[in-house]
Formats: sequence, C-alpha cells, structure tokens
Amino acid sequence: MTKLSSYFALARPFTLLAPAMGMLAYGLAAAGSGGTFRLDDADARHIALGVFVAALLNVASNAVNQIFDVEIDRVNKPGRPLPSGALSMTEAWTVTVLAYAGSLAVSALIHPTLLWIVAFTALLTYAYSGPPFRTKRHWAFANLTIATPRGFLLPVAGWMAVAIPRGDAVPPDLWILAAASGLFVVGAATTKDYADMEGDRAGGCVTLPIRFGVERSVNIVAPFLVVPWVGIALTAALGVLSGNRFVLFWGGAALGLVGLRTVRLLVRDPQALTSSSTHPSWVLMYLMMVLSQAVAALAYALPHDFLAALAP
Repeated sequence: MTKLSSYFALARPFTLLAPAMGMLAYGLAAAGSGGTFRLDDADARHIALGVFVAALLNVASNAVNQIFDVEIDRVNKPGRPLPSGALSMTEAWTVTVLAYAGSLAVSALIHPTLLWIVAFTALLTYAYSGPPFRTKRHWAFANLTIATPRGFLLPVAGWMAVAIPRGDAVPPDLWILAAASGLFVVGAATTKDYADMEGDRAGGCVTLPIRFGVERSVNIVAPFLVVPWVGIALTAALGVLSGNRFVLFWGGAALGLVGLRTVRLLVRDPQALTSSSTHPSWVLMYLMMVLSQAVAALAYALPHDFLAALAP
C-alpha cells in the first residue's frame, strides 16, 4: 500500500455512504415535514454540514475500531493497514482524534443540540471498541451499541439538523422512523460477525453467532430484517404517519419483501455466512438501509397527497 491508500483503507470510504445518505435523506424529510417542501440556503448549508459530520464520525469509528481490534484483524483481516504495518498506531490515532474533533466542531456550527447528539454518538462508537467499555465483547451490548448511533440517532441527527435551527417542532413521525431504522440495525449488525468468528473468539468477543451458533443466530436476526418495515407500512395505512402515504406504505412493503428475500438467503445456507464477508444477504441489508433513507426523504419531500389514492 502507498501511504495515501493506507489512510483510505483505514477510513473505509465505502462505508460512508449509508451515514452520509442518512443525514441527507432525513434533512430533506425535515424540510418537507410540514406538508410543503421548503429548503432555503440555511437548510441546504446545514444538510451539507450534517453529511460532512456523518462522514467524519464514520471515519473516526472505523479507525478506532481497527486500533483496538488490531490483534483480531491479524487473524480475520491481516491485509488491513495496522496489522500489515502500512500505518503506525500513532498515525491511526491521529486520524481518529482529528475525525472525532472535526465532527464535533462542524456539528457545533449547525446547532448546540446537534453537537450533543454527535458527542453522544461519538461516545457510543468509541465504547463499542475501546476500553473500559468494549461492548463488542458481549453479543447484546454490541448490537445495541451499533444500532443506537447508526440506526436510531442518524435519522434523529439528520432531521434535527434542519428542524431545530428553523425552530420547527419535531413530529412523532421522526421517532417512529428512527425506531424502525434502529430495530433493523439491531439485527443487521450481526451479519458482519459471521465471517469474523475465528478472530472474535480468539479476541474474547462473544458475538451473537458465537453465543448461539450460526443457525440459531440467523433465526434470532431474521425478524429484525422484516418487522420494522412492515410496521412502517402499517402505521402509514393507519394514518399515524403524516408523510406521503403512498411512498410510506409501498416503500415499507417493498423493504419488507427485500427483508424476506434476505431472510430466505440466510436460512437457506447460514454456514455460507462464515466463509465470506460479502455474502449476498449482506449486500441486500446494506441496500435496505439506503433504500429506507430514500423512502423517508421522498415521503416528506413530496406533496403529502401525491398518489394518496393508490395507498390503503
């Protein structure tokens, strides 16, 4: 590796899509949540800053994880910058500190409330990997520590980056959408553990597949991939959500179907999860996360009565 490519590998830029997209999508949703889409220069600036915050925070999370997992990565991913020697610990810590500090500084430019959300998120991303917490050692705490910032707090931060500076009230819709996203990530977070079982076991991390076995853990994870999206469709049909009913209902239904397809892939050959980090189900789960963000953006950016007659 060249030094520059090593820094890119430490940051893992392909993982930045979902958090950046989340900030963008829920910022756009907030801009249209009142029934009429309105995006002024200040809103656009806050969304752009929010996307940058999400990217920086994800870089810091990736870097700190590799710092404290270097011995596990010597088994699972020896080609990564730290176990391969392409980067030193000092260089990795420099990236981590700068990325964390940058995310806090930029969030403060948006609103103090967002700064507190980002600070708590930063603490959780550190707690997952670093001492004295290192929640990744316990199967339940690990998934919750991942799902809270990446699933629940991401929609909240994106929405509030627009709503709070405007002085807009935060509707119940946000908490329902964030809860669905968080529940989904509780299950989806486990998919990264299957291919890493050997190194995790050696490193003292009792992940869900190590604790319950591959087949049983798949059965535990499966409902989290379907139920949250079915819940979005049902709450839309019942009129609980104020966004565009057509987008929310059919978007939730489509996500539920993709979730069922993912479950089928998992159940059909769960052992295949342990042999590759790019199992087709992982791709579908990442796609579901991004698609759910697009559904949220469209549901509130579009006129709320658009195609409403085609939804229950």
